[in-house]
Amino acid sequence: MIDVTYGAPPSERTAAALGYFDGLHLGHMGVIGAAFRQRELNGLRPAVFTFNCDTTLPKFRSPEDIISFENKRELLERIGVEYMFAPDFAEVCGFPEEDFVKEILGKKLNAGFACCGKNFRFGLGGHGTPDSLKSIGKKYGISVEIVEDVCLDGELISSTHIRELIRRGDIKEANRLLGYELWFRLPVVRGNGLARTMSYPTINQIIPSTNIIPKFGVYASYVEVDGRQYRGITNIGIRPTVAKGGGTVMETHILDFGGDLYGRNIAISLCAFLRPERKFSGLEELREQIALDIKAAGDLK
Repeated sequence: MIDVTYGAPPSERTAAALGYFDGLHLGHMGVIGAAFRQRELNGLRPAVFTFNCDTTLPKFRSPEDIISFENKRELLERIGVEYMFAPDFAEVCGFPEEDFVKEILGKKLNAGFACCGKNFRFGLGGHGTPDSLKSIGKKYGISVEIVEDVCLDGELISSTHIRELIRRGDIKEANRLLGYELWFRLPVVRGNGLARTMSYPTINQIIPSTNIIPKFGVYASYVEVDGRQYRGITNIGIRPTVAKGGGTVMETHILDFGGDLYGRNIAISLCAFLRPERKFSGLEELREQIALDIKAAGDLK
């Protein structure tokens, strides 16, 4: 995928999907899928206009992003998006509606087609609507498709609902609506080493404060290391048995793995909530519970 945010525009005409796409859930994929269809119909290259949520000013950004911008970029590349234009929101929010279409869609993305959800807004003050996008697009040779909301089993898929599910630990349902397992690719930082003394070494990662924090507790997880998937158990919380103060930590024991991952960016996918976080009487009780958690994770299909 080629990032054209601060580079030359595509030489090929594109079909641009427009949106913040927080989470890239199945609803968002409905919009992006419309851009992909244009490749088959008209030879247009699939592109995405979105925002760099990691640098966007707090007053403009989502309250809690489901995934980080880098995770969003990686997912877009995985699904085959060929071009991305992702400025900070503050850089484009002052564009009048026609300038947005002319300068960003027309010149920066070389778009012959654009698609968006019915709630998409653009231009100065967010006054531009999908209908005005369609009207202005005609002037510049850009056809526009307004994509209907996506429902699953009669339920509207929305980022707000998915955040609620993640907060209460219903990770299986959140994953169903996302269309993939909620994941984080984050650097591994040094912990206090206590887990290693209990024969359950872990990797420690810090979830950015701008991301949604899943319900504190233990999750069955998958860990990607050098292209290989390992099973794991991941504790998200404040580690009340062994920690005194400090922030939220994602701590993962990787089954059947013994390598050193300090400083590396490692992807963790959460697949099932096993139990809430709780304080144990001591390390021995904690060790016994970890063994039970590993068995519970291994029993999952």
